[in-house]
Amino acid sequence: MCRNIRTLHNFDPPATTDEVHAAALQYVRKVSGSTRPSAANQEVFDRAVEEIAHITRHLLADLVTSAPPKDRETEAAKARARAEQRYGRVAG
Repeated sequence: MCRNIRTLHNFDPPATTDEVHAAALQYVRKVSGSTRPSAANQEVFDRAVEEIAHITRHLLADLVTSAPPKDRETEAAKARARAEQRYGRVAG
């Protein structure tokens, strides 16, 4: 999985539209092998991002879990601690 795509399920508050769009964009970039599509491919690239974002919103709305929702600040602190241990500095 692309390192820039973050888990969006089971957070309080839920994932925002911007977060879902960013994940869809990263997915399409990874699959297409292009961060900036040519003018000839821009329309299909944008359509793919929107369709994947749409499906992702449905997926997140329909998933169920018995686990308590994760706190964004706590998860961010864990990620910073992992980055510091891994790289010897805080990612930010």
